[in-house]
Amino acid sequence: MSAESGYVFGLMKTITIRQPDDWHLHLRDGTVLKAVAPFTAHFGRAIIMPNLVPPVVTTADAAAYRERILAALPEGSSFKPLMTLYLTEASSADDIAAGFRDGLVTAVKLYPAGATTNSHGGVRDIEKVMPILERMAEIGMTLCVHGEVTDPEVDIFDREAVFIERVLAPLRKRIPELRIVMEHVTTSDGVDFVRAQNGAIAGSITPHHLIINRNAILVGGIRPHYYCLPVAKREKHRLALRAAATSGEGTFFLGTDSAPHVDPLKECACGCAGVFNAPNTVACLAEVFEQENALDRLEAFASLNGPAFYRLPVNEKRITLVRHDVPVEALPSKILAGEDEITIFDPMFPIHWSVEESN
Repeated sequence: MSAESGYVFGLMKTITIRQPDDWHLHLRDGTVLKAVAPFTAHFGRAIIMPNLVPPVVTTADAAAYRERILAALPEGSSFKPLMTLYLTEASSADDIAAGFRDGLVTAVKLYPAGATTNSHGGVRDIEKVMPILERMAEIGMTLCVHGEVTDPEVDIFDREAVFIERVLAPLRKRIPELRIVMEHVTTSDGVDFVRAQNGAIAGSITPHHLIINRNAILVGGIRPHYYCLPVAKREKHRLALRAAATSGEGTFFLGTDSAPHVDPLKECACGCAGVFNAPNTVACLAEVFEQENALDRLEAFASLNGPAFYRLPVNEKRITLVRHDVPVEALPSKILAGEDEITIFDPMFPIHWSVEESN
């Protein structure tokens, strides 16, 4: 373990770790991109989701989006966006392979059509993209998967488990060499499936799924800023995610799924799914790992396991987290995006950790 820590009277006060990465991030575009990008700049890299309107389908789309992201970052930022392409049944295997070869594209994202925000152009029949997936397996390119079925007869709380049974397990059997990240795992079923694949499949886990269960959305009134997709599940699943994230196992790593929407699109009769957690992810994680007596494994989850799976070097830069005896001052609850506000994720418990840059 490379993390360094300091103690005062047996209580851990500081921990220094490699700079974390975010292996699942929505930055949106336009005004929202300009508002939220600075809050991700403390990460070294991030896998950027392609579900814009229109989506990022080609390598040329990805190159153009990357330039817009870089232009939105604070001056001097070293943050590196890792671009993904939105898989459609009309996608070009040659274009995908060329983008990967040239270092412009890191992964491809599989959205089942209709599964989440701006996914209506996603895959309806996986057989139609099998030649692309086979090509990706040949070149060692990663497939990022939103692991839910969209069959209206399947209960929303069961859609991850059914996806594993109907889609992911058969795909794994058919193309065993394909590298897959099951993104934002939310169930014990997903945890168990990832563990059973002997390292060929990884699972990213969000900070909010480590903190909330479905009661946070529904008890005491509907709270739209805890509504996300995949939706938070029962408490037993949250506990399974905590156990996986804090285990130190190399196949689980951080993917925030920070997904900002302006408040008018969240607080309405048919609100958008998404949690904006980029500003406080690392502090929330430190609190969660402390609660689980696993601060010595935080660096693996946040900084080491993801690069290892994506076959990238770890960040040289380090950050120091400082524990305060009293809760740190809470972040503002909202940020501005043009004339609209975006609500920041509230973990519903005091945070005692702050983040400082190191060398």
